[in-house]
Amino acid sequence: MTATIDAAPRVTEPEDVPRRISSRESLQDRIFAAGARGIGLLVLAIVSAIGLFLGLQAIPTLRHYGLRFFTEYRWLPDRDILGIAAVLVGTLEVAIIALVIAFPLALATALFITDWAPAAARGALIRLVDLMAAIPSIVFGLWGLDLIEPHATHVAHWLSKYLGWFPPFHVHTDVNYPVWNQSPGYASYEGSAAMAAIAVSMMVFPMATAVMREVFSQAPEGEKEAALALGASRWAMVRTVVLPFGRGGIIGGTMLALGRALGETISVVLIISQAFQVKINVLASGTATISSLIAEGYREATPSQLSALLTAGFVLFLVTLLVNTIAARVVARSRHGGATEL
Repeated sequence: MTATIDAAPRVTEPEDVPRRISSRESLQDRIFAAGARGIGLLVLAIVSAIGLFLGLQAIPTLRHYGLRFFTEYRWLPDRDILGIAAVLVGTLEVAIIALVIAFPLALATALFITDWAPAAARGALIRLVDLMAAIPSIVFGLWGLDLIEPHATHVAHWLSKYLGWFPPFHVHTDVNYPVWNQSPGYASYEGSAAMAAIAVSMMVFPMATAVMREVFSQAPEGEKEAALALGASRWAMVRTVVLPFGRGGIIGGTMLALGRALGETISVVLIISQAFQVKINVLASGTATISSLIAEGYREATPSQLSALLTAGFVLFLVTLLVNTIAARVVARSRHGGATEL
């Protein structure tokens, strides 16, 4: 006798579908997001409007002079000879020298504040450095002209005397004159690109320091403590943990300082002896920058000369934009400490 057993009904499990998570932003979040988006678009519109205005104003000059405007170093409006080769070289010289002076100072100051300064003095040091950024540029210009330049000429004379074989340090004067600061060529050391760069370096120093310090302060405490626990000295910990982590901040702060140095005007105008010459002798008197050219020639410029000045400003705008774009790409590709090794 055989009996049939009915099979139990099969239970179908529901399909495993991820549940959609919906979040509803609060009114405050929506207001903040809309405000931040609006401010960002406003900044983009202002920068675009500035670039468009300068570009349109540059069209008559570029049509009249063509590429000769970028290769001609003389600025002689009365003879219809205008070019920005000299001021473009002078702008780069002042900015690069200022960066060479400010970068090590900013890096050392930022590291000292974050990793060496006592906790009780850290706040005061931060406020002092930030306060430097609020000092007007004319104050730095007067400081560099009346206080620094008389002493910096001694350094310039020493460099030209013993390192004059290096072209940037060569000055066309008698470096072996018995009383050098009474020699006929003493004025050759005043009003140079190097003198102006000293004042500019002190202006960009607090900006670079603030950016680097902020990034260094976010270095992972666990990795710092692990390095010290393994017997590393404080400098070894900074070198293997803090500096790799803050690579993006170092680049960002440096590029921000470079952008400020490229466009500095008042302090440069006060210090330099304006001369339209393409030269690499940064210790020799006489140079010119784009910003100083615009500041000194804007008031008395004719419509055609004003177009030429705005064309020079457009070139400076493009150079600054290029520098910041390169900096943004470098910072974006930086791993911010991903290569840290203890």
